[in-house]
Amino acid sequence: MIERLGLFLLLVLLSGGALADDFVGQASVVDGDTLEVHRTRIRLWGVDAPESSQLCRGEDSSQYRCGAEAANDLDRYIGSRSVNCVPVNLDQYGRTVATCSVSGSDLGEWLVRNGLALDWPQYSRGRYDAAQHDAERAGRGIWKGSYVEPWRYRACIRANGRPCACSDDANAHP
Repeated sequence: MIERLGLFLLLVLLSGGALADDFVGQASVVDGDTLEVHRTRIRLWGVDAPESSQLCRGEDSSQYRCGAEAANDLDRYIGSRSVNCVPVNLDQYGRTVATCSVSGSDLGEWLVRNGLALDWPQYSRGRYDAAQHDAERAGRGIWKGSYVEPWRYRACIRANGRPCACSDDANAHP
């Protein structure tokens, strides 16, 4: 019992330290909703971008690599500018979850407004809902065709689905 309590306290202290400081500096884009700053993986809070291997359909119904597009567009948007990330918590994989900005612009909102990620209301409590409606109305990014929500895509892959089959289904958004 005492050993478990000690381990629990150690984990709390370690996780608290990981959340204590902001991360400011040059970022590397890992994927559409994950950055690396000072060798720390940071998951953007409140949004979910298509996975790197995920495919979407464009307005002409042909498939394109929407996950890669999200990551590449985010990388171009950040460029060589400094990123400021404010930790919110740790996710189930131990990654820091944070809101990040460049020149005062929230990267999560930028991704959603450009149709490169979805508002994830389970975590965001609808913070990016207006940006998502704007992207949908304007037909930007994934909204110009059809897609499978990234959380559904990951579930399909975990069930041994293939990227092509998991990216496309009868329930995909318009």
